[in-house]
Amino acid sequence: MPDLSPEQLSQLRQRILQLSEEAGFQQAGISSTDTGNHKAALERWLEAGYHGEMTYMADHVTERGPMRALPDELHPGTLSVISVRMDYLAPGIELLKHLSDPDNAYISRYALGRDYHKLIRKRLTDLGKRIQAEIGPFGFRAFVDSAPLLERALAQQAGLGWIGKNTMLINRRAGSYFFLGEILTDLPLPPSESQETNHCGRCTSCLDICPTQAFAGPYVLDARRCISYLTIELNGPIPEDLRSGIGNRIFGCDDCQIGCPWNRFSGTTGESDFSPRHQLDKATLLELFAWDEPTFLKKTEGMPIRRTGYENWMRNIAVALGNAPSSLDIQAILTQRRGQISALVDEHIDWALQQQTRH
Repeated sequence: MPDLSPEQLSQLRQRILQLSEEAGFQQAGISSTDTGNHKAALERWLEAGYHGEMTYMADHVTERGPMRALPDELHPGTLSVISVRMDYLAPGIELLKHLSDPDNAYISRYALGRDYHKLIRKRLTDLGKRIQAEIGPFGFRAFVDSAPLLERALAQQAGLGWIGKNTMLINRRAGSYFFLGEILTDLPLPPSESQETNHCGRCTSCLDICPTQAFAGPYVLDARRCISYLTIELNGPIPEDLRSGIGNRIFGCDDCQIGCPWNRFSGTTGESDFSPRHQLDKATLLELFAWDEPTFLKKTEGMPIRRTGYENWMRNIAVALGNAPSSLDIQAILTQRRGQISALVDEHIDWALQQQTRH
């Protein structure tokens, strides 16, 4: 690690912020490894069982506590964290209009293009190498939602925004439609000014709009009721009492962001990789339910959607078709698909057919 004076480290911090902008990030900030009271909040959340089947959230516990709250345990020698954010909402993308048509398939808007993990991790790694080229070798490692790390807490400490009542990081000038990434480094960089002020005020729009009432209270998400969890993380049957609330959302949910007033300030991305593929931003439920597994694998290659797998994808669409207005076309394709995929999908098809005949 280079031996730098406090003045040189301060200049380096400014240079890092400049380089991060050149690398395509909308904002960057520096923090220490201290995640403050977020460590205790994580422990309470886990004790309440709000993580559901996401057992990985409770993994990697050290003598000091959960590794997620301890960046220097995750990457020994870490002294500073460089946090960045990158907008992902493509120009012309409709949210509420598409969501409000029950025949449409709604996919969370972050997942319509290329998988963000590889793109952002490469940008972060290149950023680290550019810094090395200027000051000499130092230790660093890039992360993008791919390791046990409280990235929103670190981003708040780095001044990128505050954690809102919907548990998302919110920025006054950019809303919350952005990805986060981090570089853990052994450079003792002076930290940016943290975002101490919470600008949610008395607003509860994000809590009120949630279709499945997934918030146990402000700043506390019960993931077991969250549509993103139910459609992406959960394997097996979706609880029947939550199926009607899912509506036409087949991969993730944006409602608590759509309902946030700060997102009127959100910008669009210039990254072409985040543009929708295969017109999935406009697809109907019937179109997607007709996919066989090879089609699913081909169409979702290199996309976040691939993560849910074909069986759960069809499970999710079956539920959404059950929530759609009664239609002979829907009932016909549900009946046709029965017995073609798995017992799990059949269970949800049966539920959907019952719903269809009740409408």
